Amino acid sequence: MKLLDGKVALITGASKGIGRAIATAYAEAGADIAFTYLSSVEKGQALEKELEAFDIKAKGFKSDASDFSAAEKLIADVVSEFGQLDILINNAGITRDNLLMRMTEQMWDDVINVNLKSCFNTVKAATRTFMKQKSGSIINMSSVVGVKGNAGQSNYSASKAGIIGFTKSVALELGSRNIRANVVAPGFIETEMTEVLDEKTVQGWRDAIPLKRGGTPTDVANLCVFLGSDMSSYITGQVVQVDGGMLT
Repeated sequence: MKLLDGKVALITGASKGIGRAIATAYAEAGADIAFTYLSSVEKGQALEKELEAFDIKAKGFKSDASDFSAAEKLIADVVSEFGQLDILINNAGITRDNLLMRMTEQMWDDVINVNLKSCFNTVKAATRTFMKQKSGSIINMSSVVGVKGNAGQSNYSASKAGIIGFTKSVALELGSRNIRANVVAPGFIETEMTEVLDEKTVQGWRDAIPLKRGGTPTDVANLCVFLGSDMSSYITGQVVQVDGGMLT
C-alpha cells in the first residue's frame, strides 16, 4: 500500500516548479489529485495526463484562489468531483520585488492577495468539509524569507510571515476536530525561475548554505508527502524549513 492511498489532495499553483513536484510526488504516493492553474488550459490538461500515468485520478481547475468566491466554488467543485478532500496544499504564490521606497501600492496588494489572502480563502472554504470528515491536513507554503525577512521583498516577506501566523492559529482552532495545519518554509530552491540568474551569483548562494547546494523541488515535495500522510498525525502548528541549514 502506498503512503497516500485513498486520499484526495488539492494543490494550488501546480503547473510548474515546486507545485508540479508536489503533484507528481503525491501521484506517486497514490493520492488522487485536484490542482489549480491560472494560465494555459493546454498545460493543465497535459499535467492531468502526466499524473494519470501513475494510475490515480487527476483533474485541473482553472481558478484564482485569491478571489474569495472563486475559492469557495473551487472547494465545492473538488468535493463534488472526488467525493472528499483530505489534504489542502496552498502553494500558489508570486513576487513583485522592489525596495520599499520604490514599491507601489499595487505591488503590495498583489502579493498579499495571491500569497496570503488565498490561504484564508481556501482554508475557510475547506474547513466545513474537514470538520464533517473529522480529519484533514492543511499545508501552507511559506518561505525562509517569512521567518527572517529580506531586503527588497517587504511585501513577499510580510505575506509569508502572515501565512505562519495564520497557520498556527488555524492549528489551535481546528486541532480538536483532528484537523492539522503546518507550514513548509523552503530556502533557496533551484527551479525554472533560478535558471535565468547569473551562475556566479547562484554559486555564491550555494556556497553560503551548510549543505553546499540549492534545494530541489523534490526536496520540498517529499516533506509535503510526509505532512499529508498519517505518518505525521501528531504534528500540527509547525514551521518546517527546507533550506539546507541556511537559517540554522
